[in-house]
Amino acid sequence: MTATLPAERATAVAPSRGPRGLVWAMLRVHRWALWFWVLLVAVGTGAMLWAYGPGADAAWAEYYGMHCDTVTPGDLACDYTGPAYGRYDDIVGAGTTLIGLVPFLAAAWAGASLIGRELESGTAQLAWTQSVSPVRWLAAKLAVPAALLVAGTLLLSLLHRTLWSADGALRQVNSSRRWYEGATFEANGTLATAYVLLGLAVGVLAGLLQRRALAALGSAVVALMILVLALGSLRPYLWPVETLTAKDEYPPFIGMVVDEGALTSTGARVPDPICVDDAKCLAEHDIAGFYRDYHPSAHFWPLQLMETGIALAVAALAVLIAFRLLRRRTGAAV
Repeated sequence: MTATLPAERATAVAPSRGPRGLVWAMLRVHRWALWFWVLLVAVGTGAMLWAYGPGADAAWAEYYGMHCDTVTPGDLACDYTGPAYGRYDDIVGAGTTLIGLVPFLAAAWAGASLIGRELESGTAQLAWTQSVSPVRWLAAKLAVPAALLVAGTLLLSLLHRTLWSADGALRQVNSSRRWYEGATFEANGTLATAYVLLGLAVGVLAGLLQRRALAALGSAVVALMILVLALGSLRPYLWPVETLTAKDEYPPFIGMVVDEGALTSTGARVPDPICVDDAKCLAEHDIAGFYRDYHPSAHFWPLQLMETGIALAVAALAVLIAFRLLRRRTGAAV
């Protein structure tokens, strides 16, 4: 009885330690992409933290050193921005640009390396013959990068939003960066994260369609660029505008201008005849005033959330098409 105990212990299988399975294998295969993403987030985080602290302090010190706080607003003597503010503005601009580039990097990587290369080399087909079904394979390819990309992009967006909220007075002094400008608008809210998920979905779909790394990379970037430009052109019309009118000249610019023109005596909108101060010309065209349709800064979140919803819907559609395409190609194996 006691003699069998060592044999039983010898045949016992030691429990496995450490992470295993499809997720761990994918992280190992794409570990360089993971490290690149960690480095990119670290660089962006460091840049915006520097701008939030030492960068902004140096810019304000320079502003007070020029005695701009003691002159009349708009004085030409204080239109100059010194090297400290230049460095600050460059770093903030670089951080904003980095956030805007992430969706395109995600699309290129997903199309070329994540999907296209594995289909081209036959690695994916080999995995499907093992214990991994095509559905599980594609689900992991989408879920793991999505979680990592969302975590990093949300961090960068929150830092950008914090910086934007803190340096409002500095921006006002130097008249730089508007809330509705493309890259700034995307980085300041949920849209940056939605675009990253859209880039991942478009890249995965491009990889499944092309099945070659280089072709998938190019088509994913081009497709995402078309979608981003289309959504950007649609942005001003996602929420009702407000209108300002004036009798003798155009109302002031106080937000995102959507439309402008002239008004007749009946209130009809017509193209501006460019009469300037010519009373006779204005009378001949029956011009009684001017209008400007615009979005105030209070419309930031309605516009942001509307475009975010559209981007996520397009991403979900791309994912659905990708799964249906995979099922059609693999048949009963799915």
